Amino acid sequence: MENEIKAYLKAHPEFFEHNAHLLAEIFLPSPHGEGAISLAQRQQLAQRDKIRILESKFTELILNAEENEATADKVHRLTIGLLGAPNFEQLNAHLTAYLRDYFDLPDSQLKLWSSSSLLADSISAFIVADDALKNWAKDLSQPYCGPMPSVDIAGWFSEPPASIAIIPMRGKDTFGVLVLPSANATRFYPGMGTLFLSRIGELVSASLLRYIN
Repeated sequence: MENEIKAYLKAHPEFFEHNAHLLAEIFLPSPHGEGAISLAQRQQLAQRDKIRILESKFTELILNAEENEATADKVHRLTIGLLGAPNFEQLNAHLTAYLRDYFDLPDSQLKLWSSSSLLADSISAFIVADDALKNWAKDLSQPYCGPMPSVDIAGWFSEPPASIAIIPMRGKDTFGVLVLPSANATRFYPGMGTLFLSRIGELVSASLLRYIN
């Protein structure tokens, strides 16, 4: 019977036009627990609830857009500093200081592959990386986000980070990683959006190519 009534009303939308008095005569339980209300009032409440949901989603979209705009502006200013750095030391100093001051990432590190142990000893950003680390970084299709990865990088930190982002540095080949450790366990997590992390990786990689053989 119930399905037949539904089918009839769907097939005859003019029913309530011809029987408008029923809108005020049929009473239903209020969805907000306020006794019984007419069918017309129930429809009004349903519309209001839909409007509230749409308003909430619209507000969320505005906040996300404002946050993305602010992040894009930070990335732009980071890029200007990278382009203006006259040497590797100042480029690395600008990168780490900017990530600390504007992205709240005080322990960011560049780790670039070097075949020379002397170079690795003189500049901390250049390391003699083993094949396991190189292959792991090479296989990253996007920045890694989550807990500490399976590769052995624990020695890079005085304390293990609660979460971490690792961005591969690439030109023709992968030549290092930008490491962003965080004490916040929810700062970087599997499945999060990595658009801005990827863009930062591309910008830093391009800026570093002049120092990489």
